[in-house]
Amino acid sequence: MIVSALLTSLGINTALCVLFFTLYSVLKKQPCNYEVYMPRLLAEGTSRRRSHFNLERLVPSTGWVAKAWRLSEDEILSSSGLDGVVYMRLITFSLKIFSFAGFIGILVLLPVNVSGDALVGFDFTNVTSSSLDIFTISNVKNGSNWLWIHFSAVYFVTVFICFMLYKEYKYISARRISYFYSSPPQPHQFTILVRSIPTSSSCSVSESVESFFKELYPATYLSHVVVRRTSKIQSLLNEAKNLGKRLGQLQSDPSQQQHRQGGFFGLFKRKINLRDHYEKRLEDIEENVRLKQSEASLAGEETRAAFVAFKSRYAAAAAVRLHPAVNPIEWNTEQAPEPHDVYWPFFSESFMRRWISKLVVIVVFIVFTILFLIPVLIVQGLTNLSQLEVLFPFLKSILTITFISQVITGYLPSLILLLFLQTVPPVMEFLSSIQGYISHSNIEKSACNKVLWFTVWNVFFATVFSGSVLYQMSIFLDPKAIPQKLAVAVPAQASFFIAYVVTSGWTSTSSELFRMFPLIWSLIKRPFASEDDEFEVPSFPYHKDIPRVLMFGLLGITYFFLAPLILPFLLIYLCLAYIVFRNQFINVYAPKYETAGKFWPIVHNSMIFSLVLMHIIAVGIFALKKLSTASSLMIPLPIITLLFNEYCRKRFLPMFVAYSAETLIKKDREDPNDATMDEFYDKLIIAYRDPALQPIQSPSDTSTLRTPLISS
Repeated sequence: MIVSALLTSLGINTALCVLFFTLYSVLKKQPCNYEVYMPRLLAEGTSRRRSHFNLERLVPSTGWVAKAWRLSEDEILSSSGLDGVVYMRLITFSLKIFSFAGFIGILVLLPVNVSGDALVGFDFTNVTSSSLDIFTISNVKNGSNWLWIHFSAVYFVTVFICFMLYKEYKYISARRISYFYSSPPQPHQFTILVRSIPTSSSCSVSESVESFFKELYPATYLSHVVVRRTSKIQSLLNEAKNLGKRLGQLQSDPSQQQHRQGGFFGLFKRKINLRDHYEKRLEDIEENVRLKQSEASLAGEETRAAFVAFKSRYAAAAAVRLHPAVNPIEWNTEQAPEPHDVYWPFFSESFMRRWISKLVVIVVFIVFTILFLIPVLIVQGLTNLSQLEVLFPFLKSILTITFISQVITGYLPSLILLLFLQTVPPVMEFLSSIQGYISHSNIEKSACNKVLWFTVWNVFFATVFSGSVLYQMSIFLDPKAIPQKLAVAVPAQASFFIAYVVTSGWTSTSSELFRMFPLIWSLIKRPFASEDDEFEVPSFPYHKDIPRVLMFGLLGITYFFLAPLILPFLLIYLCLAYIVFRNQFINVYAPKYETAGKFWPIVHNSMIFSLVLMHIIAVGIFALKKLSTASSLMIPLPIITLLFNEYCRKRFLPMFVAYSAETLIKKDREDPNDATMDEFYDKLIIAYRDPALQPIQSPSDTSTLRTPLISS
């Protein structure tokens, strides 16, 4: 890609960012858009939907930037939980390491690259029509002593990143423990989930669970709730909820209550009252729900899973860590999620079914990853004008227009790839939901991992090694040749990834602020909505945004010594993300569940992978540049990095898997002094009851049928 194509992409994305920021500054002040830009504040009652017209609302302002900038970490913790803190720590961590790498890359490495003379015939008088290779390590002569500066930079940046990784892991581990100590008693701290419960004809699942745990834990066992099959009940409740919404619309617009139906060939239709019709259907559904609930309480509707509650946190943890039965595939235990975090639709009947479902998901994931190479190859084809002219001869006259060719080669490939990547997070979330997880948080963590490695393979490796699937696989089947092949392929794609950072980073962050799709949906449904309609405050999509930041982290780490020109664009993205997401945490998103910082090990592992990948590329680069001594001295660096990772895994990871006995016992000793514990135990007994089995609330007045059919 020539410089002019990159400048065109930069100009388009900068204009879009300015446009989105300006529109946001105006639209967020309009009361009709509070549901889009401030749903959290609206739900909490701190903002009103309607107010008098004010001309000041039409003037863009930057007050929200100052408010987001002043937001403290404790305020983020109180509003968005420890997961919100972890995400913002990821942004600040990336800012720190790339500020350090940018200082070395821009002030030291970039002048060395530009002063090289390996690329003969470069036209300094017409830079826009030239390649970006002059700014990369490719411009340094083979065997040049200047390459030792790149060698030293790799060591310096590796040491700095490892130091920052250790510091952040230690800080977030301490935050996680202090967050646990400061939290009130939570049901999931005292509860475990038991699956693969053995059944017998002589007793029900409930009786088996009670007798089994009373025998093993007679002093600490409290109660249990058996999971039942309630999918049919849930579908009836969803139907009742939709009918309630229709009744609410009829109540706000009485003119729509009369409706004609029936008749012969459209003639002699009779009038019916829709409100009476919907109320009658609601009564029928209510009676059907009561019948299904009574059927679900029978032993035949029990699944082989149950939530078991204990009187102390330590007893619950001991029941998880010590397998309760001789047979390892029976009485499988795990820590229960928060009650509102439970994913009720999927409770596998057996150990074998869960194992098969995981295997199927892995196969589907691999197939989807391979098929996604098709749009990636299409994107790579757009960057080559000569190839486009061969494939589409009728475009030859259009491609001769300078601006059109620059847009197609500089902006369009990254935009198309970004649009295709939008389909990945929901697909991965669906795959994780059928993998056997029983909590939304575990589904999101699994989806986060899938999206991350899918993006690394299909955006980085598939772009670098453009070609067939068999060619890409053959590269990794010859491990000795990997460093040299990476050394040749990675620098050649520097300009594409700079454009990718600008398009996927800058534009996606500004569009996150503008919230285009929620705004469009709000405008579509606004004519049909009433002021009293309920709306749902969205939760933060960690499985989508964490992989994006980590992918940019991989690009920054691997390219900082190859093409340091990528670092300023990356730092601009991180600065935008720092402001935008702090604003979104206080105005838009509300947490639905809490993992207490369990996303950080994913961040740590991704950074270690990026470092090792950079070292492998460095080995190949120095060998390719005829600097064999530097190539040999680079080999210990990935080994040391992996040893550092192993130390961090032993030192910090156990704190994210489960709390220590010391921590649990210390917290348990505070409970006798808490006067509310008796009330807490009473609530704990019914905390994990399926919402579909809650008693039905029969409204005394049909005008209140818009209220939920069941009381939560």
